Amino acid sequence: MAEYQHIRVERTDDVVRITMDRAARRNSLSAEHLAELLTAFRDVAASDALGVVLAGEGPVFSAGHDFADVSSRDLEGVRELLILCTDLMRTIESVPQVVVARVHGLATAAGCQLVASCDLAVASEDAAFALPGGKGGWFCHTPAVPVARAIGRKRLMELALTGDPIDARTAEQWGLVNRVVPADGLDEAVDDLVRRATRGSRASKALGKQTIYAQLDRPEADAYAIAVEVMAAASQTAAAKEGMSSFLEKRPAVWTD
Repeated sequence: MAEYQHIRVERTDDVVRITMDRAARRNSLSAEHLAELLTAFRDVAASDALGVVLAGEGPVFSAGHDFADVSSRDLEGVRELLILCTDLMRTIESVPQVVVARVHGLATAAGCQLVASCDLAVASEDAAFALPGGKGGWFCHTPAVPVARAIGRKRLMELALTGDPIDARTAEQWGLVNRVVPADGLDEAVDDLVRRATRGSRASKALGKQTIYAQLDRPEADAYAIAVEVMAAASQTAAAKEGMSSFLEKRPAVWTD
């Protein structure tokens, strides 16, 4: 794997763990940090891994954009930074692997955006989430995009306009994370969710994930049009045929992908 300055990448069996390793900077997302994350996810996408865990080292998950980097840039420079960040978020959604955020401490602004962009998220009871731009001078415009799709309009507006943090249990109720567990059980809960979410055919799951993101937020008729065509085509794949045959023959499935 590539050498990194701001992150660590480790693989255990079929799961890759990407850990943001800028604890002294609260895992803030400088351009260099974002570029390393983007490279790591692209490398994982090209591998045979089944799942990815995104974690943070130190007291917080991620404090969002690195203001020392942002404040030194002109308009074009900030635009380039935000496009890089957007590329990362969309890559997380598009990789064929299941991506689970392991969240502890604070996840604010673009850090909260990271959580919302992952397929699944598990948070410890000490976690908190915020879009603090609402009470500052730089509104969280881009972080609000995936957060809105996770929690809905009214809750997004409360989070974005007040800038106040919500605790982990509220984030769970609002749909930003899948579950909340005690801090000492966070890794176990993440491992369990990754295991259950990566069962079955790798190819089938990858197509399923990508199709879900393609049809989300589209009008119902358009969403069905996409889903029908993909599901019909998928019925002819080796994975679908094996899944149906194993069910009908009452035997364990054997996945070759």
